[in-house]
Amino acid sequence: MPDIRFKRVLLKMGGEALAGPNGFGIDPNRAKKVAEIIKGVYDLGVQVAVVIGAGNIWRGSVGVEQGMEQATADHMGMIGTVMNALALQDALERLGIVTRVQTAIEMRTVAEPYIRLRAIRHLEKGRVVIFGGGTGNPYFTTDTAGALRAMEVGAEVLIKATKVDAVYDSDPEINPNAERFRKLSYIDFLNMRLRVMDSTAISLCMENDLPIVVLNLWQDGSVKKLVRGESVGTEIVNV
Repeated sequence: MPDIRFKRVLLKMGGEALAGPNGFGIDPNRAKKVAEIIKGVYDLGVQVAVVIGAGNIWRGSVGVEQGMEQATADHMGMIGTVMNALALQDALERLGIVTRVQTAIEMRTVAEPYIRLRAIRHLEKGRVVIFGGGTGNPYFTTDTAGALRAMEVGAEVLIKATKVDAVYDSDPEINPNAERFRKLSYIDFLNMRLRVMDSTAISLCMENDLPIVVLNLWQDGSVKKLVRGESVGTEIVNV
């Protein structure tokens, strides 16, 4: 087994990772590509947990803008994350990786309820665990769910997988002179009001000294390089 820096990781990605060309819905081919990325890390002997959003299915902010109750809109989003979790589970199982979905909102006919010690046991047995349903509470994003679950299961790093290769001081697609950061402190991230992750998730990681790495999920081998100890993306830590 090659030397690895992180033996247990939590991968947080947006629902758009599973979306089709129009950015909506679930594309089985995209799910397969995500599963292959996870398999590449899993094959290194790394224990992998996953939290996935639901932006490809539903955004609660859209409902709120149309007058919907925030709690209702958020619960709809939580249910959407379970749909994505099941799609990703299917793609992983097709690659021969035993996978479990646990949900914060109980849905016993399709997934296990979230139980921390059971999740840890699954990871120890070499199963990939996908956490659906967010935190189970409205008003919290899946970024916060990712930070919370990462700490609960003892992950050594929270990997925020995006379409951009690092954190910049402004949108690099709009500003070609945007400054790229290799390392940031939690405080600097919060003070700069960067929008890569929400402030609650950052604060939670800061208080519990959990490192965050922001990287491009689709950049060839990015997650594998990270767990092997190579410098990838932007590291957010206590400095």
